[in-house]
Amino acid sequence: MTARPSTLVHATLPEALAALQHLLPARRAEEVPLTGGLGRVLASPLSARADHPSATESAMDGVACRAADAAQVPVTLKLVGESRAGAPFVGTLGPGEAVRISTGAVMPAGADAVCRREDLRLDGEIVTLLAPARPSDVRAQGSDFQAGDPVLEAGTRLTPARLALAAAMGHAALPVVAALRVGVLSGGDELVEPGGFLRAGQTYNANPYGLWAALREDGHDPVLLPAAADTPGALEARLNAAGDLDLLISSGGVGAGGHDQVRRLLERGNVLFSGLGIRPGAPTMAGRWQGRPIIALPGNPVAALVVYEVLVRPLLTGKEPRTISLQAGTPFRDAPGRTAYWRALVRGNAAFDQKEQGSGMLRSLAQSDALVVIPAGGGVAAGGQVEVIMLS
Repeated sequence: MTARPSTLVHATLPEALAALQHLLPARRAEEVPLTGGLGRVLASPLSARADHPSATESAMDGVACRAADAAQVPVTLKLVGESRAGAPFVGTLGPGEAVRISTGAVMPAGADAVCRREDLRLDGEIVTLLAPARPSDVRAQGSDFQAGDPVLEAGTRLTPARLALAAAMGHAALPVVAALRVGVLSGGDELVEPGGFLRAGQTYNANPYGLWAALREDGHDPVLLPAAADTPGALEARLNAAGDLDLLISSGGVGAGGHDQVRRLLERGNVLFSGLGIRPGAPTMAGRWQGRPIIALPGNPVAALVVYEVLVRPLLTGKEPRTISLQAGTPFRDAPGRTAYWRALVRGNAAFDQKEQGSGMLRSLAQSDALVVIPAGGGVAAGGQVEVIMLS
């Protein structure tokens, strides 16, 4: 192909990301309930509406007492009441007194330590402490966060733990970046939907389901489109019937063969880049057709998902993949002229080559813990250090 002057050929990932920045529509903010926040990205910071804990409370089941009364054990104290979650003890503890207490219950006035249930013996209104009561088993009011504290930053992706945190902060609704409506399309005469009958040379249409799940995981609104046959008319018909989309992600049809219709379609429109300097995923393209943004991924399932991980997800979230440094448990070769993303198993602080690195070997990706990043010309021997992207 003869590239247009504006087209990047074999772009690096930073070059591709820069080219894609203006491909997507401006991202507006919207408000969603807590139950709609999973995977979404905060559009503005969240501050706590209350202290957490809201009062000084016990971290253990047992009895609350004064630490000065329980420094020397065994010691007997008088039980004068109970404090349980939602029903605190009313009154002030005096010398030699204790109150039954449950985890999360408010500490009585005058008490500053807790003796755990397994370290005491009860006999009616008398309790014998067999181990010292510990101030460390008391949670101070606001020890997690205090009202007004900025706890979650704008740009934070909402995981289950962060949604729980937002709820604990007192927020019933969350300001998030609006979800994109993303079409997911595959193409090829060889594709058969899962559950159908395969003839020789055919394959089940797997790519859209992995990409759909990745988009959902990132808080977007993916739309599965029927696979397109290897004819120009079939591909255009699928795109015309897709309706309004903020982005189309396709898989397959980006090679240099005569039946690679996605490449031919983009070449009739506007190509931003043609090819990435990575392995797997080198044939990836992006551009517009009739004004619609398209990121065209390779048809090999591993390549499609790896490119989503290292290019599409950073584009949609605004954050590059987080890498950690591990020891190479096995050698990792380089891919001449390209940055390689090899599938790996992580055991302890070491990454081990999965061996099966072919772009069609989907099982090895599903069983992998990480992608090991090897720059061009930077093969690593066993025992060396490698940068690793951990896979969810």
